Amino acid sequence: MSQHFLLSAKARSLSLAKVARMSDEEAHEAFQLVRWAETKGEPVCVRCGSLDSYSYKTRKVFRCKACSHQFTVTSGTIFASRKLPVRDYLLAIAIFVNGAKGHSALQLSRDLDCQYKTAFVLAHKLREAVGAQANDRTVAGEVEIDGAYFGGHVRPSNHVENRVDRRKAQHQTGKRQVVVTMRERNGSTLAATFKSEGAAISTITKRVEAGSVVHADEAAHWDSLHSLYLTKRINHSQSYSDGEACTNQAESFFSRLRRAEIGIHHHIAGPYLNAYANEMAWREDNRRVSNGLLYLAMTNAALTHPVSEQWKGYWQRSKANG
Repeated sequence: MSQHFLLSAKARSLSLAKVARMSDEEAHEAFQLVRWAETKGEPVCVRCGSLDSYSYKTRKVFRCKACSHQFTVTSGTIFASRKLPVRDYLLAIAIFVNGAKGHSALQLSRDLDCQYKTAFVLAHKLREAVGAQANDRTVAGEVEIDGAYFGGHVRPSNHVENRVDRRKAQHQTGKRQVVVTMRERNGSTLAATFKSEGAAISTITKRVEAGSVVHADEAAHWDSLHSLYLTKRINHSQSYSDGEACTNQAESFFSRLRRAEIGIHHHIAGPYLNAYANEMAWREDNRRVSNGLLYLAMTNAALTHPVSEQWKGYWQRSKANG
């Protein structure tokens, strides 16, 4: 069996500086090698799957000899209908994976010298591509479950006598949502967004395999898990680990997501919270992987992901609806 391109020595030769110095021809060739790794970069028709095609000398377009369909290296991927040069997409991916706590759209727009709107959509396309890899994934064995609230900041009053406990429901803005994580010990991290922790029970039963040992805190909404799994509880008011139950790995994921919210993005709007949570789950699972391999993994995820229904034409739809 021939070695996959992503595992070869050639696939580990790119750096941020090298990507920035790439010509359009080199960038296009790199895209071909990643997208069509099984055919060593030879184009495959996105409509009929034929390997027989020819290219034009004047533009980077292929034409299938079997069905006459014209396609490019990004056709049918999340980068379809692109406007930026191919090299800029490779550079964006290299920059994006280098941020251990994420990378803001504002900073990406400055790095690429493009509009903020362009960088915003591009960053979310990358989040969608890596997040989609966990859509059908389940966890098993020792699984830690926990939830944390994000968004809906309530500014404290100036005078101490006017301040309230902002953790209470009656003092919230209504924008807060909870991210629930299901983290397999030494395995995958799954994240999903809900209005409350209790609303996550049905999702947990679908994504945590039967026979697993679940670790959770003393919150009452986790009580129903006892009838489904062998459940171990930890009282955080007494300790973070008692030798039996522990949710420290779940807390590690929330720490990464919290640092991304506070230190990088500063504000994460509710409709997009799930995308950021999935991105941070991917970063947490790959935290000990080199940035070169992360670069390849994200490029491969983007070029194997179909056209985004949410992000293709996003600003045009927003303008029309406005």
